[in-house]
Amino acid sequence: MNPYMSIYMIVGVLILVLLIGAMKSRAEWIINFLLRGIMGLMVIYFLNFLLADYVPGVRIGYNFVTFLTSGILGFPGVAMLYGINFYMLL
Repeated sequence: MNPYMSIYMIVGVLILVLLIGAMKSRAEWIINFLLRGIMGLMVIYFLNFLLADYVPGVRIGYNFVTFLTSGILGFPGVAMLYGINFYMLL
């Protein structure tokens, strides 16, 4: 057996283990992103419902940008969307 062949096999196994670990964490990240996005849209829906009587112009739409914002930033992203909306009302 070639001495370089054993080194290539060890490096190949290490790369395979790293790829399996990356795929596992990537799936976990995607699920986390989707759950934060869905929860963010639910919070936006309920806040729109609760604030409709008190502050008439404060409605945040349900679209791809709000989903991405709440998915990436979570609840602080939803608060940022409402903060921007309050600022634009002034």
